[in-house]
Amino acid sequence: MGNTIPSLFAAVVGKDPSLPFLTFYDDSTGERTELSGATLANWVAKTANLLVDGCGLGPGDVAAVRLPAHWQTAAILLGAWTAGLSVAYGEPTAAGADVEFASLAAAETGAPGPADRYVLGLAPMGLPMRGGVPTGWADYVAEVRQFGDHFSGPADPGGTEDLVARGRALALPGGRVLIDAVAHPDPVEWLIAPLAAGASIVLSVNSDPEKLAARAATEQAERF
Repeated sequence: MGNTIPSLFAAVVGKDPSLPFLTFYDDSTGERTELSGATLANWVAKTANLLVDGCGLGPGDVAAVRLPAHWQTAAILLGAWTAGLSVAYGEPTAAGADVEFASLAAAETGAPGPADRYVLGLAPMGLPMRGGVPTGWADYVAEVRQFGDHFSGPADPGGTEDLVARGRALALPGGRVLIDAVAHPDPVEWLIAPLAAGASIVLSVNSDPEKLAARAATEQAERF
């Protein structure tokens, strides 16, 4: 399956791109969004193309990602790693970063950052933001949709082997795994570890603890 995150993602999706890869629940809104491997791969490719063709970035550059656990966060992280960027996740400022992705709340409180800055409303169905976009920022969803569904840049540029090793050390089961982001907010836990195990993901945010057991049974997933 490889030792980098892009190679792991390609291997898992390649088994059957039509199967669910990431199922997202938000108990605060009642949202359930399910993405097949092919659908998430399209978002990943669009993000990588945005970074390479839209921002002129590539290996050696850094993406600051100030977003909660979310399926769009997965697309951005995987897209950045696919394009060869390093990721600074969850840091309070974007100092030294070449591009920044942030939630609306983070964008409104953040310090000055790079020229390329994208804000996410994290709306259901991947809809663009409603209302105004903060000054100096662009709407990620509106921008990324302009880019192609296939990434033709460097294939598996490397640089993520340490993250893969950390994910493998968690020894998640293969198959399908339910992860409560309240307990496991780090992408190494909710994204990389399942990839390293070859598992599909059921990601639950703002979780109601009383719903998790039934959710795992419904989704035929093992709980992490």
